[in-house]
Amino acid sequence: MDRRGLFAGAAAAGTLALATPAIAQVMPEVRWRCASSFPKSLDTIYGAGEHVAKRVAALTDNKFQIRVFAAGELVPGLAVADAVQNGTVESAHTASYYFVGKDPTFAFDGAVPFGLNMRQINAWLQAGGGREVLKEFFEGYNMVSMPAGNTGAQMGGWFRKEIKSVQDLSGLKFRVGGFAGNVLQKLGVVPQQIAGGDIYPALEKGTIDAAEWIGPYDDEKLGFNRVAPYYYYPGWWEGSLNLSFYIAKAKYEELPQLYKEALESACRDSTIETMAKYDVQNPQALRRLIGAGTQLRAFPREVMQACYKAAFELYDETAAKNANFKKVYEHWRAFRDSQYQWFRVAESSFDNFGYFMQAQEQQQRR
Repeated sequence: MDRRGLFAGAAAAGTLALATPAIAQVMPEVRWRCASSFPKSLDTIYGAGEHVAKRVAALTDNKFQIRVFAAGELVPGLAVADAVQNGTVESAHTASYYFVGKDPTFAFDGAVPFGLNMRQINAWLQAGGGREVLKEFFEGYNMVSMPAGNTGAQMGGWFRKEIKSVQDLSGLKFRVGGFAGNVLQKLGVVPQQIAGGDIYPALEKGTIDAAEWIGPYDDEKLGFNRVAPYYYYPGWWEGSLNLSFYIAKAKYEELPQLYKEALESACRDSTIETMAKYDVQNPQALRRLIGAGTQLRAFPREVMQACYKAAFELYDETAAKNANFKKVYEHWRAFRDSQYQWFRVAESSFDNFGYFMQAQEQQQRR
């Protein structure tokens, strides 16, 4: 026997063995479906769910694959939580405040009026104990929730008529998501919960008087500027919107630890990616909208103050009768108070001075 040939063959076999990733040899193949609450046309917010799927596949050598379905392909956009809970799908990508009809506590996983900005909610969920305090709540729905995307501060929406006072809110049929509808109801608004893809026809036909969605980039895609001239800011009900990746608890527990870590990493990466895209795209879209005739308006201070008062009255009322809400609200409120004190010192003063100087410079150039 040619010993040199034997050694060469053994070396080649060893090289092949090393070239095959260890994960491919020992890890199971997992195939999940993910029901999104968003249409494919909204590439940034829908794309946040797709980003999770792509990263998970890349991190597991394609052994763990998640197929994302747009709203309506498997289940309606506002039914994805039920689909995960009852096992119709393994996962969903959504905004938790869509499900405040089940329990208002869901809102804290997404956005609540006059709440946290993107930095603050990310801090609360990732390092400030927010996910831990919400964990028990989601277990009651047989789900695990992971932060997976963020829109940043949103706009206040599109209105057929100007809002000059609190009285102008009375009787207003307003498409608005989450807990904000309950707040506005205290001021006479008739809130409407309508999925993203159905808002334009409702606004066009006059079924509703106003609608909010996210911000300039997505709103431009949906064409709201063609049917309502006034674009208000800020969306005080969404200082940021945390998007969530829901997982059926039983399916999550079946995953190998490596796959759980891959899913966590992919969701965190999606939050960074989504926020970056919105920050790049929104300024450009707002300029285009204004150039096309959109009339930009700030909510009057009187309206903002009335809404703020109504919001915190509602929180106290809800906490008094809902133990889940009370537990999360107390934790969230303490964290918010601490964050606001800190952001006033450094972040806000830095930002506001820079914005003031830039505005002055622009005026001087005119």
